[in-house]
Order: sequence, then structure tokens, then C-alpha cells
Amino acid sequence: MIHDYIYPEFEVVRNYDKCVACRACERQCANEAHVYKPKYNKIVCINENCVNCHRCVTLCPTRALKIVRSGDTYKRNANWQSWTVNELIRQAGSGAVLLSSMGTPEPYPVYWDKILINASQVTNPSIDPLREPMEVRMRLGATFGTKPERDADGRLKTQLPPSLNLSVPIMFSAMSYGSISYNAHASLAKAAEELGIYYNTGEGGLHRDFERYGANTIVQVASGRFGVHQGYLDMGAAIEIKMGQGAKPGIGGHLPGKKIVEDISRTRMIPEGTDAISPAPHHDIYSIEDLRQLVYSLKEATRYQKPVIVKIAAVHNIAAIASGIARSGADIIAIDGFRGGTGAAPTRIRNSVGIPIELALASVDNRLREESIRHRVGLVAAGSIRNSADVVKAVALGADAVYIATGALLALGCHLCRSCHSGKCNWGIATQRADLVKRLNPEIGAQRLINLVTAWEREIKEMMGGMGINAIEALRGNRAMLRGVGLNEKELGILGIKHAGE
Repeated sequence: MIHDYIYPEFEVVRNYDKCVACRACERQCANEAHVYKPKYNKIVCINENCVNCHRCVTLCPTRALKIVRSGDTYKRNANWQSWTVNELIRQAGSGAVLLSSMGTPEPYPVYWDKILINASQVTNPSIDPLREPMEVRMRLGATFGTKPERDADGRLKTQLPPSLNLSVPIMFSAMSYGSISYNAHASLAKAAEELGIYYNTGEGGLHRDFERYGANTIVQVASGRFGVHQGYLDMGAAIEIKMGQGAKPGIGGHLPGKKIVEDISRTRMIPEGTDAISPAPHHDIYSIEDLRQLVYSLKEATRYQKPVIVKIAAVHNIAAIASGIARSGADIIAIDGFRGGTGAAPTRIRNSVGIPIELALASVDNRLREESIRHRVGLVAAGSIRNSADVVKAVALGADAVYIATGALLALGCHLCRSCHSGKCNWGIATQRADLVKRLNPEIGAQRLINLVTAWEREIKEMMGGMGINAIEALRGNRAMLRGVGLNEKELGILGIKHAGE
């Protein structure tokens, strides 16, 4: 008999001197890694079920638990690492495509960490954000309009295309109702309204309870057209056409039937219990001309009152693709880098396809400027925006705003255990099980998101003040405020920045 593993990846270590067999760990673990044995009044651990979510560790009243990575592994081999061998053995036993959650954990370069921000010294005085006004609002959309005319009083009249107005250049990225829970969606919607920003429905439609947040909602139209109808389009502040996402470029979506419960069935307009499979391509889009047709169909359907976003994954010819999209009539382009999170993606695709958002963003901004069409579209960067410094660097590389998703989930309590695709999220986020969903309080969740974005806004103002900049508009595309460290000439050239010390 061939066994899948020599030992589980994680091991639950229980201190029986501290453990009082209260069974809290057993109640909290949706993966059944803790089992109570009444005969011995003792709880035993089934290590192979542990996903390292730390729910049990966090809620153990006597601090009797910790989770460690197993040290029992295969003979050391730099080429055939343990995870590579384990995945091969799993496929040999199942014949199935491996699925993974969240963004790639592979040790690719993180370019944000190799970019430094400039600061003012002496000749260009810094600005104190506590005492001087700092402007971080951003208008997201095309910045050209009709030919300026003057009214009878001589005032200029210019009609700009529809846009989104952000209090801070941060939005909550697309996470569908189905991939995440009702309470997680409620948290995002409440926080977006309070902050004066936007959250994205993802490709799962808009639950009727969240229609009241329409002024702060971006509704998504994906290849499966789940939940798309006239009322849905009218409800949102903007419409996003999802062509691809960073975690799985060129791949469609799949929400297992066990997650299609009654509410999700009604919202997505599909039968309860059936798999929701969105195809890889839109079957009506095979060219920029086809995309243009959908863009203008959506504009026509909404009386040209809403901006249309086109979301694409960061891939090797991203600049040329973005150039075409800018000419398609889209108002905003959202670019999702390969570190972007997801509820489920083929492991090989997640770890091997796409390019970093930093390089893609700089390449697109540069191409649009060279072609003198940058003013036609807004740019949104996504795919592992981790903190306020990443936001500042993204804006300096050319973004008008950023999408955050994994960061938002971490604020809600996610511990990156990467088991979203199982539907057993112990923190009530990536699950539809009622007993797990209720673990996330949407009021508390919304407040934590508000706290996060508020903290980032304060830090952004501090960094802008240090640069001697008092309006974020002056930072957009201002690559002179960035320097690279440990980057080669090709990387510096694509990013359009100089090396530190120059």
C-alpha cells in the first residue's frame, strides 16, 4: 500500500498539564482536528486534519495548544522539496487537478520591498500633515470631456465622463457572495459606505440585503453572467467587466455546488446545489472590438451614467492589452498581479502564470503615456497590496487607486491558512456553513476595516508630507519620488525609476 504522506505538514502540540478538556478546541475546529475521548476524559489530535488556522490556539482558555510545522520529512533535496513530492503523490493517487487558495506563497521577488520612497531635506521643505491640509481624495476615471464651452456669464462648461470619487485611493476588491460569507460581504459594504469608498461584488451577483449600499458598490459582469440583470446594473455605482484575475490568468471560476445554498442560488440565479462554473473566456469577446461592444452595451443599458471598468490579469503583453482597452471605451482599467488572492485556483496556475503587479502597472502607465491616451482611463492596481507604503508606491508608479482583498480579509480575522476552497473557514469568512458564518460579527468586521483604511490614510499623509507633497494627484506617476535597491538595469528600466544613490 502506498501512503500519501510520511507525516502531516502540521502538528498540534497539546500541553496536557494545562489542558482541562473543556472541548473548546473541538467545538471551534471545522476540520475535526480535535476529538474528545470520553473514556479517558481526554482530547486527542488528528494532525492530518489541521490546516494551521490557529482558531484553537487563539481561543484555548488555558493556552494549552500550539501548532508547529512537522520536522519529519523527506531526505533533504533542493530540487525535490517536500511540498513538490507531496503534491506529486496526491495527484498519483487521485488523478485530479490540485486546488489552492489565496495568492502564491512562492519566493518570487516582491518589488514593493525593493523600492524606496524619497523624502524632502532642506531645499524642498516637508509638510506637517497635522497642521497643514493634505488632499488624498482621488477622482477615478477618464480625465477628458467634451470641448470646453462658456455659459452666458463666461464660466467654463465641461462635461466629464462618469467617474468614481474616492475619499482615499483604496477600494475593496472583488470577492463574490459564495466565495465569502454573507457576514464578510456585509462588513465590506458597511465599511465602504462609512469610508466613502467602494467595494466590489465579484461575479456572484448582489444580495438583495446589500442593495442599499449601491452608491458604494461596484457590480461585476463576468463570463458566467451570474446574477446579472437590469436591476443589478442599475444598482451599482460602476460596472466591472472581469476578463481575468491575477491568481489564475486565462482560467474561469468554479464555486462548488455545496456552497450554492438557498440565498446564493437566488442571488446568482442558478439552481441550488449546482456547481457555478464560469468559462475561461467570455464567449462573446474574442477581440478588442468585441470588448468595445460589451462596454457600450453596458453603458447603453445604464444610460451612460456609470463608469465601466475592465479588469485584467497581469500577463506578459499587458501594456498592449491595456492600450486596446483604453480605446474600447472603458473608463477604468483594473490590473491584477499574480500574487492576488482567490477562493480557489489550480495550484500550478496560481504559482506559475502571470507577472508581478509592480512591473505590469509601470509598463501600462508608460505605454499609455507614450501613446498620449493615459487621460482616457483611470488605472487601478491590485494583487497583494499589503500596507500604506505599497499604496504610495503604486500611485507613484502610475495608479489612480488600488484594490485590496487579502489585506481586508486579514483585518476581518483571516489567518491565511489557505483552505478557502474547502468551505470550512474557521473564522467565518470563506464559508457558507451557518455555524461558521456567525463567528464573524459584521459590525465588528466593518469597524476593523474602517480602522485599517483610516490608519493607512494617516500613514499616506505622513509619507506625502515627508516628500513635500500635499495632494496625492501630484504623486500619481511621479516616479522621481522612487528609488530602487538591489534591482538590475532591466527591472529599473521597466519600473521607470533610478537606483538609490542616483
